[in-house]
Amino acid sequence: MATDYDAPRKTEEDLNEDSIEELKARRTDKPSAVVDEDETELAEGYELPGADLSGEELLVRVLPAQADEFTCASCFLVRHRSQIAREKDGLKYCKDCEG
Repeated sequence: MATDYDAPRKTEEDLNEDSIEELKARRTDKPSAVVDEDETELAEGYELPGADLSGEELLVRVLPAQADEFTCASCFLVRHRSQIAREKDGLKYCKDCEG
């Protein structure tokens, strides 16, 4: 038996059931489970255990620049002299910034 591939495969009842208007109507009929909440309000109410650092002081020992170090004029990081890529007008640039 020959098959007519141009013939509709669904019945007229099936086509009406799956129409775009019918699908839109079904979508709007269902109540939405999405709740619009402000993320900042949620974040303010949530506290991590042991996260209160208001009374803490950070004790960091700052060392002066060593003889074999330089400060990059682009990224301002202190680097070892072996990282010098270029020196221009008395300013030194590291390999990462020049690479």
